Amino acid sequence: MAGICEGRVAVVTGAGRGLGRAHALEFARQGAKVVVNDLGVGPDGRDGSDAPAQEVVAEIAKAGGEAVADHHDIATWDGAAGLVRTALDAFGQLDVLVNNAGFLRDRMLVNLSEQDWDDVVRVHLKGHFLTLRHAGAHWRDQYKFGNLNDARVVNTSSGAGLLGSVGQGNYAAAKAGIAALTIQAAAELGRYGVTVNAIAPAARTRMTEGPFSSMMAAPDSGFDAMAPENVSPLVVWLGSDRSRAVSGRVFEVEGGRIGVADGWQHGPTVDKGARWEPAELDAVVAGLIEQAPVPGAVYGA
Repeated sequence: MAGICEGRVAVVTGAGRGLGRAHALEFARQGAKVVVNDLGVGPDGRDGSDAPAQEVVAEIAKAGGEAVADHHDIATWDGAAGLVRTALDAFGQLDVLVNNAGFLRDRMLVNLSEQDWDDVVRVHLKGHFLTLRHAGAHWRDQYKFGNLNDARVVNTSSGAGLLGSVGQGNYAAAKAGIAALTIQAAAELGRYGVTVNAIAPAARTRMTEGPFSSMMAAPDSGFDAMAPENVSPLVVWLGSDRSRAVSGRVFEVEGGRIGVADGWQHGPTVDKGARWEPAELDAVVAGLIEQAPVPGAVYGA
């Protein structure tokens, strides 16, 4: 029986370990040809190696699939462009872009350095933008040439980006930006036959081994809700032609649970029809907050 991504070409960034590896393997199992992008860095983004990507490629080949390794730095303009070229040179097309690469530099805000802020925002938010920019330009050109796209982008946000996470201000800000970028890109790229969605996953990976390790422990028996492989079926479905009608959404996924995140929307409003006096706003703001939904709790608060 053919998989739901038979004949498609999928690029997965950060695919050497963890969630990215699970996504790459599942895309291959579902019939896709896979570009396995990874710099092989540690959880903090340092000390790279080609080995992780090569190992995933070998695993896919052993199972009878097709894959190539890519070691471009997707947080650089030329690196993101090179990643798209890898897919086109190796397989002649690009149908799916899964943005997954990232690392952590966790600190409380008052201890967070400028470099740690810049590095995390660079790899997560800028890395998503650059791959979207170059893949999107390719799909726009295909559209202009009269070739109909049926393309997919799956971005990776986080519960930290949706609700905040104590000690992860840089990461939370980047992931919130990715959620907003997803909605923006869906609106702009839809005309070219491209859908753009995001996931906010919870799984046991190298990036969650620190403060959340006790919550992420594998059970002694039964279903392992924190296994990264649980997230991949939704990612692969979003990368298939079956998801054509879904775009601009952020999905939360953990174990066997899938939900649609409800982001910023217009809430309760009061209109005086004239300029307010500051002293009037005590009761006005209190009334608005009373009518508005209570925000979800910040992780770690």
